[in-house]
Order: sequence, then structure tokens, then C-alpha cells
Amino acid sequence: MHRFLSLLAVGLSLVFAHAPARAQAPEVTLTRMDCGTGGPPGDMNLRFSDTFSLVGLKMSLVYSCYLIKHGNDYMVWDSGHSMQAGARAPKVSLVDQLAQLNLKPEQIKYIAISHYHGDHIGQVNSFPNSTLLIGKADWEAINSPKPAAMVDPKPFAPWMSGGGKVEPVLLDKDIFEDGSVVMLGMPGHTPGHSVLLVRLPQMGPVLLTGDLWHFRENMETNGLPIFNTNRAETLASFDRFKIIAKNLNATVVIQHDARDINKLPAFPAAAR
Repeated sequence: MHRFLSLLAVGLSLVFAHAPARAQAPEVTLTRMDCGTGGPPGDMNLRFSDTFSLVGLKMSLVYSCYLIKHGNDYMVWDSGHSMQAGARAPKVSLVDQLAQLNLKPEQIKYIAISHYHGDHIGQVNSFPNSTLLIGKADWEAINSPKPAAMVDPKPFAPWMSGGGKVEPVLLDKDIFEDGSVVMLGMPGHTPGHSVLLVRLPQMGPVLLTGDLWHFRENMETNGLPIFNTNRAETLASFDRFKIIAKNLNATVVIQHDARDINKLPAFPAAAR
């Protein structure tokens, strides 16, 4: 018996010695960057509710971009206002903020855009070598022979010319194919609007709203901007988002709401 156990121990040691090491999960972090300058408080009821649910509410919006680190790969979510946006222009460019993190635009594998509005695409052309991820219907709107009033194709010139790689996202996209960073199609604000799910090892799931909502009162009352492209799709996206947030017990970051900034560490620190 003693000899048998000895042989068994030797055999098991050989098996484990030659077994492939279990792949370590890549590090995932999330960093918020300031990508626009807010103006004076405005009347939210005028533009952000088609049911008069925000009477008397005045506030200023903030403008955010996000850096996601996935192992050795980097992705930027939304690109904020352009540096030529007048009073709304960022005080520091997205490229200069990345430089403070010792990153160059060439190191950004993906530039992902929640939707085609100007305060989310203003600096997208700073990343011509990155793969562009954008909702398929928004990409089609950008490439339309007669773009709608709120669609500006010019920042997308590197990809429209065929010089850059673009991946139009029809529904959802598991970007790194491990469930850690997922674009979720939630149309209605624009035809191809998306939100982003980031699963952080310490903080847990985080949902970045794009412009599904602009501030908490919108989310609480299902306030719907008068300039959304499809009301029914928006309401369906509201429902889907809230179910996902509940099921995942996710931290919801409303990108335009100043009260949500502190849910993530202040730049240059990253949520983990």
C-alpha cells in the first residue's frame, strides 16, 4: 500500500507539472476623463422631457470620456467635444489627458462611440489608427448621402475614406470576448445608440449610459428628450437597461450628470 501511494503521488506530480497553467484574467480598469466644459444651468424640461415631467428643474451637464484598460489593450469610450467647440470645448484634450497616463493615441486599440451626437464624437479623429466601434444604424446615418441635422460625418473621415478599420455593431458586442467589456445596443436616442458594460474585478459591474439618460431625474421619470429619433425604441431600451442594472447589481454612471462623477475615482486614478 505504501508503495502504491508513493507511485500515485509521483504520477500526480508529473501530471500537474506538465499541465498548462491556468490563464490569468487580464487586468480591467476604468478611468474617467473630462471631455467638455459645462455651461450655466439650463431648463431641463424644455428639451429633456416630452411629458412635462421636469418642470422647474435647472442644471448643467458635464461631458465625459472613459479609458478602459484590458490587459495590455486599451479602449476609449466616447470622445467628447472637439477642441474647437467654443465655450463647450474641453480645457485639456483627450490626447493630452492620455499622455498624463503615459499613453499615445497609437496605443488605443478601440475607439468606441455611444452615438453620433457632437458632444460624443468631437475628438474621435484623434485615433485614426484605432478600430472604430459604433452602432450599425448610426454608422449608416453617418454615411448617408444626406445626413440628418444632428449628424456630422466630418470627424469620421479616417474611417469613411477606408483608411481606418470600422466595426458597425448591430446588437451587442463582447469586445474582448471574455464578458468584461460589452457594448449593449439600446437604440432610440439615435438609431444605433449603445451603452457600455464594464465588469471590474473589485468594484463589480459598471454601466455607462451614453445618452440613454442625461441625469438622474430623467432615469427616475423615464423622461425622454424631444430630439430622440424613436420614442418606442427609447422606452424599450429604458426597460432593458434597468433590468440589466438590477440583475447585475451594477453601478450606473450617467455620463452627463455631475452627481455621478464621484462614483469613479478622480483622474488620473482608475476604478478597479
